[in-house]
Amino acid sequence: MSKIDRRTDVNPDEGEREYGDVEFADPVNNKYPIDSEKHVRAAWSYINKESNAAKYDADDLKTIRHRIIAAAKKYDIEISEDA
Repeated sequence: MSKIDRRTDVNPDEGEREYGDVEFADPVNNKYPIDSEKHVRAAWSYINKESNAAKYDADDLKTIRHRIIAAAKKYDIEISEDA
């Protein structure tokens, strides 16, 4: 998996302030927390919105989705991987 690029439109400190020291699907920008069932479901929903997905290149998006899918499996959440 590739390293996710730093986005200029977000402040990584905001994600940490809002969610604390948790695991993020995008750990570079601290976006899409995946530390709980609720967060995993929300992360999957948000990353599959075109407006959010468009902020990443194809490789970054694939990496983020892979991390969310892996977290979903930990919480026994069934999600469609065809997004």
